[in-house]
Amino acid sequence: MRTINTERLVLTPWQVTREDAEGLYAYAKHEEVGPNAGWKPHESVEESLEIIRDLFAPSISWAIREKETNRIIGHISLDHDKRREEVKSLELGYNLARDCWGNGYMTEAAKAVMDYAFKEMELVIMAVVTGPDNKRSQRVIEKCGFKYEGRQRKAYHIWDGSEEGFDRDNLVYSILKEEWEGLSSNKK
Repeated sequence: MRTINTERLVLTPWQVTREDAEGLYAYAKHEEVGPNAGWKPHESVEESLEIIRDLFAPSISWAIREKETNRIIGHISLDHDKRREEVKSLELGYNLARDCWGNGYMTEAAKAVMDYAFKEMELVIMAVVTGPDNKRSQRVIEKCGFKYEGRQRKAYHIWDGSEEGFDRDNLVYSILKEEWEGLSSNKK
């Protein structure tokens, strides 16, 4: 896994450092960021450090940084695709700082990771899921060329502020390598 540069962003592999934890905590503590994706807002830099150490660093994941400021503004990752066990497929996941919503940053980061995954990791298909109420995420998915596959009922247990949480439906999307190549060739 390598650093990925785009026009406005630098995607760097997460480091288990206080600096990266402070960057994650700065946006992950916001009351709209985590709950949109189904996780509770971070309560401390230490919690963010633990998440980097236990979840982000061992996986294929990047900190999304603004190129101009080097500020961490989000997270993007490629995880195991639970719906395609025998196929060379990964699932895209992401989140973004609240003050960066609506600027096209996530679409820019997602397209760069998709390019990396299809070219360098030789995936044949990529999946992405989101909640039915997460319209912003659905818009990113649409702009990246994913095709809607269907709705998985009660597929993701999420944090909702209650002690129990609840089981949310997932909207499932995918894109084939040849579809991505077709979209990429149209950009040139």
